[in-house]
Amino acid sequence: MSQENLVPVRRRNPFIGIGVLLFCSACVWAQSPGGSSSGNDQALNSAVQELQQQVSELRSAVAEMRAEAAQYRAETAQLRSELQNLRGQPNATEEAKSEQAPGTETAAQPESGSRKASGIDQRVASLEETTQLLSTKVDDEYQTKVESASKYRMRLSGIVLMNLFSNHGQTDNIDIPSFATGPNLGNGTFGATLRQSEIGLEVFGPTVAGAKTSANLQADFAGGFADTWNGVNSGIFRLRIATGRMDWGHTSLVVGQDDLFISPNAPTSFASLAVPAFNYAGNLWAWTPQVRVEHRFDISDNQSITIQGGILDNLSGEFPANSYFRAAGPGEASGQPAYAFRTSWTESVFGRPLTLGAAGYYSRQDWGFDRYSDGWAGMTDWQIPLARKFELSGEFYRGRAVGGIGGGTSLSVLFLGNPALTSTPIRGLDSRGGWGQFKFRANPKLELNAAFGLDNPTASEIRGAAFSGYPGPLLVQNRSALVNFVYRPRSSLLFSTEFRHLQSFQLYGVNNTAEQINMVMGVLF
Repeated sequence: MSQENLVPVRRRNPFIGIGVLLFCSACVWAQSPGGSSSGNDQALNSAVQELQQQVSELRSAVAEMRAEAAQYRAETAQLRSELQNLRGQPNATEEAKSEQAPGTETAAQPESGSRKASGIDQRVASLEETTQLLSTKVDDEYQTKVESASKYRMRLSGIVLMNLFSNHGQTDNIDIPSFATGPNLGNGTFGATLRQSEIGLEVFGPTVAGAKTSANLQADFAGGFADTWNGVNSGIFRLRIATGRMDWGHTSLVVGQDDLFISPNAPTSFASLAVPAFNYAGNLWAWTPQVRVEHRFDISDNQSITIQGGILDNLSGEFPANSYFRAAGPGEASGQPAYAFRTSWTESVFGRPLTLGAAGYYSRQDWGFDRYSDGWAGMTDWQIPLARKFELSGEFYRGRAVGGIGGGTSLSVLFLGNPALTSTPIRGLDSRGGWGQFKFRANPKLELNAAFGLDNPTASEIRGAAFSGYPGPLLVQNRSALVNFVYRPRSSLLFSTEFRHLQSFQLYGVNNTAEQINMVMGVLF
C-alpha cells in the first residue's frame, strides 16, 4: 500500500465554476432587451445580484475545500509518521517465533515487551534530563539578562575597584594625587577607597538612515564626599560619559559628553581612574559635552586615515561659583563654543595598531570688563608597537590658556595686578608639556608599565603675576613618574601594584616631592 493512497483526496477546480459563472453572466447580458434604458438597468441589476450570490457561494465552497484539504494534509502526515515508525521497528513477535524453538513463543513475547518497555524508559529519562538542562539554562539567562523599557539590546558593565594606598609627603589629594604640596609630616598617610569604582550601560538601537545607533553611559563615585559621618567612604555618584552615536560605514556622528578626542591616549594606571594618570602633568583631558564628526579613509587593507572635527563646551578650568545654580564661565561667556580638530594615520604592526596623530584646539574666553583671551593648543600623539611584546605611547602639547583641558597645571590666565580690581589686565598662560609610556606585555595576563610626564608653564609669566599680588603658591613645573604591573588571572579579575613619584616646583626654588604606593584589586562585570 503506497503512502499516496492512504487518504482519498477530493479535488475541485474553482476555475471551472468561475468560467461557468462568467458564461451565464454573458448570456444574461446578451439576452437583455435593448428597447429602453430602464429595462436594461433592471436586467443588469438582476444579473449583478445573481452574480454576487454565485460569487458568495463559490467563496464558501473554496473555504470548505481549503479546510478539508488542511484536515487531509494533517491526517496524511500523521499516517506517514506512523508508517515510518512501523517500517523502522519490525514485528518483535514474528522475529522471536522465527528464531526460537517451538513451544517457546509464549515466553518470548514477555521478553520482547520488557525490552521495548526498557527502551521507552530510557528515552523518557533522556528527555527529562534534556528538559532539566534547558530549564537551568533558561533560569541562568533570566538572571543575567538586562531588561530595558525598549526592545533594544542593553549591556551592563563596570568595575568594583579597591585601592589601598600609602603616601609619603603632602599631596593635593591623598588617594588620587596630582601634585605635591609640602614635605612629609609624621608617619605619612595610609588609607583605602572604593570611590573609583565605575558602572556603565551600553544600548544598541535601531538602524536609522543607514546608520547603526548606540548610546553609552559611564559614571563613578568620585564626585566628592557626603557631608555625613565618615563621609569620605560615601562617594557621590558622578557623571563621566554620556554619548549617543550614529555609525555609518566610514562616518560617525557623536553627540554627548565624552573624552577629549584630541587627546585620546592616557598612561595605563588602575591607581588613577577617577582622573586620568598624569593629569596636570602633561596629559590633557576633560569629560566635556561635545558634538563631533569622524570620517575614516581606508588606504589599504591595514592602513587608514581618520579625520575628526567638532565643537566642545568652552571650559576654562575654573571651579563653579555655586554648587547648585550654574553661571556662565569665561569660555561660555564668550558666546561661542571651543573648536577642535584631529587627524591620525593608523597601520597594523605586529597585530596591533600603530597610530600617529596631530590635533588643534581653540577657545575664546571673556573674563569680564572687556578682558578677552584666546586659548589655543597644538598637540601630537603616538602609539607605536616596538615588537610583539613592547609598545611606546605618549603625547606632547604646546598652548596658551588651556587650563580647561588640563594644561598649565589647570591655570588659563594670569592677573597682572590685584585680581580684585576690575582694571587689572590679564594674560593667557603659555605652557607646554607631555608624557611617554613604555609597556611590556610578558604574556596575555601580565603587563609592566613605566611612564613619565611633566607640565611646564612659562616661569617668567608666573613670576610677573606673583609680584603683582597673585594669591597662593604657583607651580612653574609639575612632574610625575610611575611604575606598575597589571595581572589578570581571569578576564573578570585583576590585581595591580603601582609606585608613583611626584615632584612639584614652585617659585623661588621651592621643590616638594611625594611618593605613593597603591595596591589594587578589581572585579570587572
